[in-house]
Amino acid sequence: MEKRALRLPGFLMLLVLAVVIAATVWYAINQPEVTEDDPRLAIVISAAVVISILIMTGFMVINPNEARVVQFFGRYIGSVRKAGFHWVIPLTDKRKISLRVRNFETARLKVSDADGNPVEIAAVVVYRVNDSAKAIFAVDDHVQYVAVQAEAAVRHLATSYPYESHQEGRPSLRDSTAVSPELTGELRERVELAGVEVLESRVTHLAYASEIAQAMLARQQANAIVAARFKIVEGAVGMVSLALDQLREQNVVSLDEDRKAQMVSNLLVVLCGDRATQPVVNTGTIYG
Repeated sequence: MEKRALRLPGFLMLLVLAVVIAATVWYAINQPEVTEDDPRLAIVISAAVVISILIMTGFMVINPNEARVVQFFGRYIGSVRKAGFHWVIPLTDKRKISLRVRNFETARLKVSDADGNPVEIAAVVVYRVNDSAKAIFAVDDHVQYVAVQAEAAVRHLATSYPYESHQEGRPSLRDSTAVSPELTGELRERVELAGVEVLESRVTHLAYASEIAQAMLARQQANAIVAARFKIVEGAVGMVSLALDQLREQNVVSLDEDRKAQMVSNLLVVLCGDRATQPVVNTGTIYG
């Protein structure tokens, strides 16, 4: 779990370092002559050098949307997220980690959908690190970990839904409003261990596999033709019914049941046919 590391302003400690160096120089210049047996000057200079080195090992610069994970001889002592010039405990290991929003697209995976049809699917994932300690210590490489878990989640999603839904109320892979939230939720659970937050995920590529693409395209075309014919017939029946009602209401012509049937047949042929019809003019009576 991430925690805040003890830090001090870098410029303040830089001022302390300058004071130590200046005091050491002043002491060396104003020190009276000493004998070879007097080690005071050597001790002061050695102590000043050690202190200066220790102070200098604690400086670090943090850029915006960046964090440093601080370890003292292998022990995690905290993280620093605030951008700027800082100073932390000397002799520590400061590992940099980016907090910027990242995104990547998975490879096109070939899997079987819920109906057993082979499909190709890919998704884009948008994420960022929200716990620097977990991202560094919980997994070996959090970027690679997210990529692998994303592929696993996309595969699981593809096997849970059909490419096309043939039942009313059953969502399909093409229904982004149902698929995307589920993919995002599953990814969040998978990558929480690595201290990563998934902001968004969406399917970017979805198609039948090449070996069945032609067959599925033919089926889709057949379904479209049937649906179109259904609409045409439905409209034609309404038009015929309206024509008969208006003829009867306006007393244009009186038709018996046989003539009505013949008229309905002719109108349906004209309205539902997929080719242009040739009109035939009857110069006799309707009964001749």
